[in-house]
Amino acid sequence: MISRRQLFLQHVGQTSDSPLQLEIQNAKGIYMYDTNGKSYIDLISGVSVSNVGHLHPRVVNAVKEQAEKYMHLMVYGEYIQTPQVEFARKLSKLLPDELTSTYFVNSGSEAIEGALKLAKRYTGRGEIIAFENAYHGSTHGALSIMGSEEFKNSFRPLLPGVKHIKFNIEEDLERITEETACVVIEPVQGEGGIRLPENDYLLKLRNRCDEKGALLIFDEIQTGFGRTGSLFAMHEFGVTPDIVAIAKAMGGGMPIGAFVSSNEIMSVFKTNPILGHITTFGGHPVSCAAANASLDVILEENIIADVKRKGELFKKYLKHPAIKEIRGIGLFMAVELKDFDQVKSVIDKMIEKGVVTDWFLFHDSAFRIAPPLIITDDEIVKACELINEAINEVCN
Repeated sequence: MISRRQLFLQHVGQTSDSPLQLEIQNAKGIYMYDTNGKSYIDLISGVSVSNVGHLHPRVVNAVKEQAEKYMHLMVYGEYIQTPQVEFARKLSKLLPDELTSTYFVNSGSEAIEGALKLAKRYTGRGEIIAFENAYHGSTHGALSIMGSEEFKNSFRPLLPGVKHIKFNIEEDLERITEETACVVIEPVQGEGGIRLPENDYLLKLRNRCDEKGALLIFDEIQTGFGRTGSLFAMHEFGVTPDIVAIAKAMGGGMPIGAFVSSNEIMSVFKTNPILGHITTFGGHPVSCAAANASLDVILEENIIADVKRKGELFKKYLKHPAIKEIRGIGLFMAVELKDFDQVKSVIDKMIEKGVVTDWFLFHDSAFRIAPPLIITDDEIVKACELINEAINEVCN
């Protein structure tokens, strides 16, 4: 009889010749369990998705309750759907005052696409500036602003008028001009290996955008919903964008994304043309119900208050001469080793020991630590012991 593994390889579209092929049967909290009952500590949270842990009961109950009321009714923006309205209202209270209007989509890539369209439509300009080593998604617009030529070259032609500058290099801000519609930035670079802004860089970027009339777009798809120790990284650095793209942890495990801006900016989608941006499933009521529940968990259980302390625990207990550096903020960290070969060997060894992590697309000499925010102190100590063992076995 053909195995599920064979069926997976034959019928599910593949993106590499060597997928991990872990066959997970169920997951709960910070753990995933395979078909043999082996447990794995999830240190990547499905790439910053499972901030409240896997299968959180409040999220599961919200999904069940909403599914029993209604699911898809009509394309986005036509009907008043309670889960959408409630979640948009919560966001407007938690985000800076300027960010009042939420447009719901299905994913982070779609949030970026909508944000780019909105900026071009509002400013009437065509130039977009993004950053080297930045990742924003894989659709054509998001791919166009990705900061890696290797990932883009096979798919050209892409969007015209895109320029790339270097993160934290103040002189490059001079390239933002009156021709620039928007600048898109991750306030903390993710796939670049967890790079933080330095020397008030985000404030200087904000000021330059204001000076030239360009809109500032924050990609908070990975950093949102508590990952850095603040609800959003913009709170951490005290800089408000004109548009913010969010997704990943937003839905507590359900697919959802959004871009948020002011009512004034968002209103340009109403005319010339009417229906300036359209989505069928954006803001799906079940996903919005899950997002509501997940956000309530984050806020009511005060999860964010402990994120930075937990990050420091990882730095305290991850000790090995092979570790060159641990960079990051909150529970969003990169552990730097010698090179990719060493990182890959350590990741494989960690999987053997029941710990799941991965490397970064544009910085492959480090591995990621971004566990569910609910991870306990004891679980952190246990994870660090296993990581130290894996590094020791590979590097000694």
